[in-house]
Amino acid sequence: MTDNVLSLSSVPLHTQLRDVLRARILDGEYPQDSQMPSESELGALFKVSRITVRQALGDLQKEGLIFKIHGKGTFVAKPKTFQNVSTLQGLAESMTGRGYEVINRLRSFKFIAADKLVAERLQVAEGETVAQIKRVRLINREPISLEITYLPKAIGERLEKADLVTRDIFLILENDCGLALGHADLAIDAVLADSDLTQALNVEAGSPIMRIERLTHDASGQPVDFEHLYYRGDAFQYRLRIDRQKGDQA
Repeated sequence: MTDNVLSLSSVPLHTQLRDVLRARILDGEYPQDSQMPSESELGALFKVSRITVRQALGDLQKEGLIFKIHGKGTFVAKPKTFQNVSTLQGLAESMTGRGYEVINRLRSFKFIAADKLVAERLQVAEGETVAQIKRVRLINREPISLEITYLPKAIGERLEKADLVTRDIFLILENDCGLALGHADLAIDAVLADSDLTQALNVEAGSPIMRIERLTHDASGQPVDFEHLYYRGDAFQYRLRIDRQKGDQA
């Protein structure tokens, strides 16, 4: 098809229009934060009805590529940063290889009494002393996540003088502490930003936040790192590949 002419194929017009507009957004023809043509302008440009345009724009909005401001129009959204979680990597380890700058803002490092959940995850007695580290992770100088890490006391003491501003805790555990990491168990859900998260991540109260509970074990299966990771829902994605495994039934 030519640039502004949709084909007479079996593919619905709104799907064709969505795909064309998506390509223009991803190619930068419609830059981030720029205003999209109006519904009537797109209808005239592609010779389709406003209903078709609305369906296409609705699909793009669901994908997070555009957003609407009442009374002003439709705008191109900022593309979300993503991390592939098919392998066990720290955020900086994963992102710097793709050209992103990752730095950390250390909010606190202290030793606390383990509550019931932390004690259960780290397999220590409730009330036993553990290290708690709070860091805001910034990607290209923008706050993306709040990371709250709990470590057994002996490991935490070895991290007190470590560079927690530029380095991943995973790499510190491996390279400085000599721990061989094995696997991690993850649980993902969604929460709304409270006052602590709004301050840390520069979002409005009630904004959607992706919360990840991650328990990392060493190569022998011993839990060594328990974390709550809070990611901005408007700025970050977790991606993974899942392969199909067929059962015995036909």
